[in-house]
Parts: sequence; C-alpha cells; structure tokens
Amino acid sequence: MPSDSRFHSPRFDAPAFRSRMLGGLCGVALAFVAATPGLAASTAAGQVTAKPALARPDLVDEVPGSGTLAQAMPFAGTTPPAAAIGKPAPLAMPAPGPAKPATGDPHTILPQPPLGKAAIGMSARFGEKEPLVPRGLVWRVFADHPEASGAYPLVAEAAEPAPVFFLSPGGYVIHVSYGLASVARRIVVGDESRREQVVIPAGGVRLQADVVDKPIPAQKVQFDIFEGSFLQGRASSRPFFRGASPGDLVVLPAGDYYVVSTYGEGNAVIQADLQVAPGKVTDATLHHRAAEVTFRLVATAGGDALPETQWSVLSPGGDAIKESINAQPTFVLAEGEYTAVARQGGKNYTKDFTVEAGKDSPVEVLVGEQAAVPSINTDEGSGD
Repeated sequence: MPSDSRFHSPRFDAPAFRSRMLGGLCGVALAFVAATPGLAASTAAGQVTAKPALARPDLVDEVPGSGTLAQAMPFAGTTPPAAAIGKPAPLAMPAPGPAKPATGDPHTILPQPPLGKAAIGMSARFGEKEPLVPRGLVWRVFADHPEASGAYPLVAEAAEPAPVFFLSPGGYVIHVSYGLASVARRIVVGDESRREQVVIPAGGVRLQADVVDKPIPAQKVQFDIFEGSFLQGRASSRPFFRGASPGDLVVLPAGDYYVVSTYGEGNAVIQADLQVAPGKVTDATLHHRAAEVTFRLVATAGGDALPETQWSVLSPGGDAIKESINAQPTFVLAEGEYTAVARQGGKNYTKDFTVEAGKDSPVEVLVGEQAAVPSINTDEGSGD
C-alpha cells in the first residue's frame, strides 16, 4: 500500500458493502504515514549470509506498549471529508504535545435535533477498557440502501473525536477510520436521540534500523509491513503497508505483523515479527548485519578509478547480487563473502572480498590481477 494519502469515493461498492454489513465490521485501508521520531537501539547476535536474513527474534528489539497511541499524536495522512476532495489538504491537527485521553461520556447532553430528525452522538475507544480516542478519527455515515446505480450514498461525515449527526429515521452504516484501522456498524435511527460508541482495536508501531548499534540514516532504509507471522508460516504475501521510513508512526489494526527491513539496494534485507496492541505504540529496532562497499577498478594500487567500468557482485555460488555501470559504485551488502567482477575495455577482472557488519570499506580491483571469470547467473541480480 502506498504511503501517500488517497481520497476515497464517498460511495461504497455494493457487493463489498453487503459483505461488510453481514460481518458488522469492515477494514478499509486508508493509506497514511506520519513522521514521529523514536529510537530503541541495541545489539543483535551475528548473522553471516550472502542471502537475505530470515526472521529471527535476535534481529529485532521490540518495546511493546512504550506509549499510548493518543500520546503519540499528531499524525498526518488521514483522509479528509469529501468536501475537501477538490482541494486536497490534510485535516487540521492540534499542536504537538501529550493528549489527555478522554474517559467520560462526551455526550452527556445531546443537542436538540431539527424537526423530524434524531441526534446520534458518536464516540470511539481503542478497546472495551481503553480510553476514548481523543482525535484523528474520520467518520462517514452511509445510507444502508443503495441507489439505482448500486452505490450507497454518503449522508454525513466529520473529522471530530465525538461528532453528533442529525439523521432522519431509517437505516445507516456508520464507518469510522483511524489510520489504517477502521470499523463499520449498521444502526437504525428512530424518533429518539441516543449515543453510540464503537471500538477501534488499533495500535501503532514506530520502526528504526541499525548496524552494530549505529542508526541507519532514514534515506537508506525502508520498511514493508505484512499481516501474519513469518516465523509461524502464516504470513501474507502482499504488504499491508509499504515504504515506511524510520520514525514514522504507522497506525494498524491490532494483531500480528512481520516487518521486512531493506537497507540500501543490495541484499541487506531482514525480517522480524511484531505484535501491535490496542491503544499502544510499539517501538522496534531491526538490526542489520551489513556494510556499504565502494568499488574501484584501478591500473595501480591507490590510483584513479577507470571510467566506463561495468560491475557485478556475485555470491559464492555465482549468482548476481548487484550490477552497475559506474566508475565507483557503492552497494549495501549483507555480511558474507562475495566476488567482484569488473568489465572494462572488453576484458574482465575479478576479486574475492568479505563484508563485515558495520565496516564500510572500498574494494579495489587491480587491472591484470585476475582474468578468470566465474559463470554468472543474472536471474537474481539487479542493476541501477
């Protein structure tokens, strides 16, 4: 799922809407991301491989419940009401600072509705025993019967924590979203005003990545979040959220997830399982065993890099890990052993080298040093 906000149509698709009404709950993926800094760095055990590392408990430090979701606000990217579709703009958010979670009923007294309507006061909690959600909610009210086109018309919407809707008697579906978590409930409105409260079991996660306790710069790493558990073999094949950056606060439906952390554009990829708890923010740091390696083809040791050089980095089995046409390319590689192949002037030169975690280093290939080239399988390689 992309990290930029998308404005959704104010009408539901009829077949999908019927299935949501049967279940009473629905999840509409509203893409968002927000930058909120956080860091929990520590040391991971060794992982030596030229392939992407599998998910392991020692590859991640997880601090569950390190803060409440309300305190982690504000975040950006929630979907504005339909009235703003013509002029995309984020919802107005309160100034940064800890939020005081609401605990009492926000609708002790409901306003007098217009003639022929009832006042429906809405509010939401993160869980049955959790406090009220203080902000960041987007509410939409749909009629529960479709028009001739098959679409369900949007009746009302609000971006308040506890809105009051004035509705005519009849059936409706109330949809409320908070980040990537959402819930739908069907209600029947009569002549009397009343209060309705929904539970959004949502939690947040903030991710970081490091190499030997040194944080990786945000522009060099990104995270994809999947539903399920990689370790238990019940993982989704499609990302639930794609391209999160370090420090971003990502709000998700509570549950089990696994994160794929990609450092650079080489093979420095690790995976780890996480758990998102309702109303809580989990800070997690994934530990890469990798380094940045710069390649140079030189005529003499320490000389200038020769131009128009084509590079390939091979695994011990001869698979292409990364390729480039650049005088001095820099690749991020997982800890392990490799072979560098430089092609220049119709000739090939190779050199074996080793990558150690956290030790960024140059690799110089000397012209004439070695001319024998192993067989190259480029099926798994990538170029820039």
